[in-house]
Amino acid sequence: MTAFDFSVEPAQSAGRSEATSPSEAPNIAGGRQDWQAAYLRYLAATDTLVVIAAVCLAQWIRFGDSGVLHTSEVFDNLSYTIISALLIGAWLVALVIFRTRSVRVVGSGPDEYRRIFESTVRLFGFIAIVALLFRLDLARLYLAIAFPVGLVVLIANRWVWRQVVRRKRERGEYQTSVLVVGNARSVRNLVDSFSRGTADGYRVVGVCIPGYTGNPAEVVDVAGQTLPILGDERDIVSALERCHADTVAVTATEHLGDDGLRALAWSLEPHQVDLVVSPGMMDVSGPRLSMRPVAGLPLIHVEKPQYQGAQSFSKTSFDLVFATLALVAVGLLMAAIALAIKLSSPGPVLYRSERMGLDGKPFSMLKFRSMVIDADKHVTRLMAANDGAGLLFKLREDPRVTRVGRILRKYSLDELPQFLNVLRREMSVVGPRPPLRREVESYDGEVRRRLLVKPGITGLWQVSGRSDLSWEDSVRLDLSYVENWSMVGDGLIIAKTIKAVAGGRGAY
Repeated sequence: MTAFDFSVEPAQSAGRSEATSPSEAPNIAGGRQDWQAAYLRYLAATDTLVVIAAVCLAQWIRFGDSGVLHTSEVFDNLSYTIISALLIGAWLVALVIFRTRSVRVVGSGPDEYRRIFESTVRLFGFIAIVALLFRLDLARLYLAIAFPVGLVVLIANRWVWRQVVRRKRERGEYQTSVLVVGNARSVRNLVDSFSRGTADGYRVVGVCIPGYTGNPAEVVDVAGQTLPILGDERDIVSALERCHADTVAVTATEHLGDDGLRALAWSLEPHQVDLVVSPGMMDVSGPRLSMRPVAGLPLIHVEKPQYQGAQSFSKTSFDLVFATLALVAVGLLMAAIALAIKLSSPGPVLYRSERMGLDGKPFSMLKFRSMVIDADKHVTRLMAANDGAGLLFKLREDPRVTRVGRILRKYSLDELPQFLNVLRREMSVVGPRPPLRREVESYDGEVRRRLLVKPGITGLWQVSGRSDLSWEDSVRLDLSYVENWSMVGDGLIIAKTIKAVAGGRGAY
């Protein structure tokens, strides 16, 4: 997978079945610091190689073996080799200034990519301003090659390393061990969240329960994990020595209070331990959260979800442009699919299904027909064999699906005509799953929030398991998208959709 080897001792699996006493807690003290330091060194090395390669490639394509920069009368003529060396140094410094290798962002989340993009764009913008002010006759092709090549390969380099980290975390390595301070319910919610985000590498190794007066050797079963109870809020420092956690996650903020949190932060200063505080808000992402000090208090402000205005306009514009380009790109493929459907089974090429769109308004969703004619009439007969969750009706081995349809459904090719629904402004490229009328009629007040935005061809449900999702997870992902959508998030979902569809997992 990679020529580099910076392995550490693998952490124990988070899903152990037997109880772990405090004295038997896994000793991985310093483990996170070890693998993070090695990981950052290799990131720095590969970033340097990428920048050098991009700049040298630009110089070689533009000038060959040599080149001269013709400057104004203020400067003497300089070799482009010197200019390239200066550009390489400035680029690497920009990556450091914008903290693209901060341990807070590497390995997870889109912020790592955003920082690389921002540092590169600002650097080349600064170069353009300097060239204009000092009348430097910089070769445009030279910069036009170095900028996009370097940016794309830097981001690709980070993506490759993130895949390395993700695979190791799936094997139980590269873990961040967490001591949770909170009551049973908050601990359960946090463990559930960590178990869903295995690629983030957080593993709970112990619990401190405020006001706990029981046996210090007692264990608690939380979300299928047996965790040791290491005392109450006064035993946090001693608990760290017993479970060797490198992060303390506090969910009991109302119990500790301001003075308690301050005292805890002070007591953790001598230790190589991070302190994180859970605000207790589930499925509210970064773009809607901002920290603002008010009267000396750090308050978390939660912005309202954005459904209207400029963001809605930008999403609609993106949908129309993307759908048009997609239809042009897959036009021949769609023609071939239509021919295969027509020749393999009697009936129309397209299947129209009534779905509920924005604000619960019905529309006719287009799909390539993947089943026999009148397949809907057999739903009642097959309901007993339903493999779907909640209100969803799905069959892994659906007898109504044609031979061609089975291939189309596996790779979601039957959904290509929905780009026409996007052009008709009935759907978005990215959004919640388009529901049936009978599903909407069963929605409660919370689930109806899915109808605040247009349904999508793809969405969080598509890249998180597709048909293998439970009803609760499907609703949670859809609501999370509705509450937190952004253009950057849509771009990441589209990229993940390509990978999910190519693998054909979770579709039937």
